[in-house]
Amino acid sequence: MRLYLLALNPTDSVTDGFLPAAARLGLDVTMLTDQPDAHRGRYAEEVEILECDVRDFRAVISRISTHHAPDAVFTNSDHIQTQAALAAEYFGLPGKSWRTALRVKDKAQMRRHLAAAGLDAVWSAELAADADPAAVAAAAPHPCVVKPREGVASEDVVLVDGPEDLVLRCKEIRDRRPGAALVVEEYLAGELFTMETLGDGTVRHVLGGFHTQLSAPPYFVEERSAFVPAHPEPVAAQILAQLDALGVGFGICHTEFVVHEGRARIIEVNYRAIGDQSDQLLEQLLGIPLFELVLRTHLGEPLPAELDARRDGAARIHTPCADRAGTLTAAPGATDREVDGVRLSYRPVRSVGERHELYHTNRDFLGVVRAIGTDLASVDRVVADFLAAQTWEITP
Repeated sequence: MRLYLLALNPTDSVTDGFLPAAARLGLDVTMLTDQPDAHRGRYAEEVEILECDVRDFRAVISRISTHHAPDAVFTNSDHIQTQAALAAEYFGLPGKSWRTALRVKDKAQMRRHLAAAGLDAVWSAELAADADPAAVAAAAPHPCVVKPREGVASEDVVLVDGPEDLVLRCKEIRDRRPGAALVVEEYLAGELFTMETLGDGTVRHVLGGFHTQLSAPPYFVEERSAFVPAHPEPVAAQILAQLDALGVGFGICHTEFVVHEGRARIIEVNYRAIGDQSDQLLEQLLGIPLFELVLRTHLGEPLPAELDARRDGAARIHTPCADRAGTLTAAPGATDREVDGVRLSYRPVRSVGERHELYHTNRDFLGVVRAIGTDLASVDRVVADFLAAQTWEITP
């Protein structure tokens, strides 16, 4: 069976998750990407890599049509879910609704849709690339948040405290992203959580989620997360109702939301697996073949009524971050160890010798610590001891 996997830049989710899962399922994999050189040499020779403008669904359909017949079209990229969904529909294959993929990727459209459904009305304004932010700045409730309409992973997401700050931040983002539309919306107070779901269009499983701690304002860098086996029922019901209204029900989905005084409000919906190695932790923690299950849904296989996932574990993700621009001159290497019943792994994100600016986003991650145990106190102690023994040096 032939799997077409659409990709932009290489990611841990694809390299260490979906491609090994495809190999275990015996699938022939053709990767379509606009960055073939970045992928070549990273995977087994069995993975065929073809250049394609994967941001254009017409190019994707044409490339597949002139190659092997497809059995599944899949992507784990935020940016090309709509294109993959359109290609799957064109070939009559199982997949996500392209309307839903577009609806959740476009943050302004998501807000309009939820408001129209009567589920959550968030003050929000869309700024076209050439629109003057001054009028919106005067009308917006402050503090508020400015972000790209189709952004991801805290990239250029910033809290602003007044009209002048809003205009300045819009200019800064546009300088980095010429032609990008922006969204200004009210700041949603509360504790930040995620919900991870997996569905086949009929059955939907809630895999749990994470409680996430962010960097200090005005930025929103995800610094550490603890696994949450199950959210309180009233909270879960609110989020699932909003996902139903958006049409999210096929494949895997990562939803970020805040809870304040019992009210759960979606921040964004990423119609793919949670990233930054949290998906690998989730598979290990739950004891299920998560990546294989995701691919099976795209092959048209129904999900089991019960996943038999473990719910008795505790886990933590911790991401050491750069605090300045410069060259990484010292850092720990990859490691796996078990301490007092806690399984800990560390994987570098940056290599020694790399130079980076300070981004105030997830691109500031230096590495990822994953730890799994039976109670969170033990997990946190082992993670803290590990971090205290490591050194990251950045030379300006």
